[in-house]
Amino acid sequence: RLPLFIKRSLLPNSHTILFFYKYTTYLAMQSTPYCWVFCLLIVRLLSCNSFILPSSQPTYNVLPTKKSDHHEAKMSKSPSSLNLKLFSKDDTDDNIDLSENENENKPPKTLFSKQMRRSFLISTALATVTNLGLAVAAPPGFKRIPTQFIAALGDPASNTGNNVNEWGLWTVDPGPRGVFLRDYKKEIQGRNNKAPAGWRFKNEDWWLEEHGLIMEAPEFPLSAGKYLVTGGRLVTTVLNVDNTGNWNLEKGSLYDVTHLPCRSARYTPGLNGGGGSPLTAKESDFPVKPGAEMPKVEGCEKLDYAVLFVIGKEA
Repeated sequence: RLPLFIKRSLLPNSHTILFFYKYTTYLAMQSTPYCWVFCLLIVRLLSCNSFILPSSQPTYNVLPTKKSDHHEAKMSKSPSSLNLKLFSKDDTDDNIDLSENENENKPPKTLFSKQMRRSFLISTALATVTNLGLAVAAPPGFKRIPTQFIAALGDPASNTGNNVNEWGLWTVDPGPRGVFLRDYKKEIQGRNNKAPAGWRFKNEDWWLEEHGLIMEAPEFPLSAGKYLVTGGRLVTTVLNVDNTGNWNLEKGSLYDVTHLPCRSARYTPGLNGGGGSPLTAKESDFPVKPGAEMPKVEGCEKLDYAVLFVIGKEA
């Protein structure tokens, strides 16, 4: 993505500000407070790129000349400007001033130009909004943690339930530790069902994510406590889990705190044994669109799980 970042950073407009604000805010969600400050500094610098980077747009100056029946346009271009000069066929080279007005074409040297002040105002506003968002995302009594992931099973429209024993937790991102379906024989079967990342594959209970990666299973069940959860969209709220297996959200529904791009499913043997495995999964079914169901695998039963980001826990 680096080339795309560089390309967009050269565009001195509001799209650049919003683009980098989105990604730096995402990084701030799962980083330490020191990284939040770093992300906000990036936002300020990039939102001011309209005066840091020289404008690539040429300026045009039209120099008047004496009238004639026939006129032609002659153009001369320099790195900082493009001057359009009109001259008559009757004119000689001595009558034409081809020199550039450098003083007019030079950018203003005033430190606090209008563009600069506008950029600082925008970046300061974005920094304020981010700080307010982080304050809301970490209410009193909670501490920020590196992002963890809950595998939740339930009605997307519900905000309460009693099946926490079916919910699991990944304390680290299982995606980078996964194995693609195409590498199943080599990296799992060929290693006595042990993935390169060190986790064990179970033929009777295995997991897939939206890109066709075989993942390690989460830890079951989800422990009792208070979790600060979000789907990376509009709702960030507290998930309460008690010792009897009940859960409830203080705000919104399970769908509101589901991270839609992340899809996960649990595969177990079919009713008649089935014989399903990663070998019977179709690589052409991946990647899965955000919010869509995970593909079925021949010979297996499937359960679709919602994925929730855990960004804080009760202190």
